[in-house]
Amino acid sequence: MRLVCWNIQWGRGVDGRVDLVRIVREARALCDFDILCLQEVTRGFHRGPAQGGLAGGPSADQFAELATLLPHTTVIDAIGSDLPSLGAARDRRQFGNAIVSRLPVRQVLRHSLPWPADPTEPSMQRVALEAVIDTDVGPLRIITTHLEFYSEAQRLAQVTRLHEVHKEACDHAHRPAKAEKPDSPFADTARPMSAIVCGDFNSAFAAPAYYRMLEPIPGAPAFADAWTCAHPNAPRAATVGLYDHAQWPDGPFACDFVFVTEDLKPRIVACDVDQTSRSSDHQPLWLELH
Repeated sequence: MRLVCWNIQWGRGVDGRVDLVRIVREARALCDFDILCLQEVTRGFHRGPAQGGLAGGPSADQFAELATLLPHTTVIDAIGSDLPSLGAARDRRQFGNAIVSRLPVRQVLRHSLPWPADPTEPSMQRVALEAVIDTDVGPLRIITTHLEFYSEAQRLAQVTRLHEVHKEACDHAHRPAKAEKPDSPFADTARPMSAIVCGDFNSAFAAPAYYRMLEPIPGAPAFADAWTCAHPNAPRAATVGLYDHAQWPDGPFACDFVFVTEDLKPRIVACDVDQTSRSSDHQPLWLELH
């Protein structure tokens, strides 16, 4: 099973050009991915600056664009920030995450993450997108997320919620309820305990939110950093700030991670960062499990 995770900055490269074709091409060049997890995917941000559009001019619906670019896959969306247009247009401006899978998808869950008040910092609503996917290494819960950038208090609350979501899923694995009937929305509640949580955590490697993600979770398998498992003695590879020095004046560091439940650690064949891409302000990561 091969997974690519990437904060694509709505496809806007260091050259200022928005190009989802380039994003898909580079992701495919990294590996023959089964699952693609993306952050900063947009809908309705295509209009000019006066109406709240984003730099570079993304398409009107990047989730639909991904479905066109990646036929024979399932494209799943989750919106964190959902805002009205700033002008006369009725389009809503939606900013969130996507999971693209060429493997069978079971349940899909969208978890709104905590947003405690922090008047000292700007912030936005955040979301975690979960899909239960049948993979060659068994059914997995794939969760992609994008935590708060400015407020550490909000980031820490969001990591705590990710642990709660994981514990809840493991409780369903231990004590599942049967489906009401085959055609009912009251479906079988069983979910696998094995999980991958990936995305832009907006937390530097070894910062408080990173360490909280690795803390034990009573009644559920803990998470491990897949990159560290694959490179136990290597300096951490940067995932942001390599080329876009305007947005990241303090230089490169790692804030994008792939965490796996401890039972998956022996299955890690590779976990790496492409440090050559300039198609976003972030670098893509990929994971291979056998």
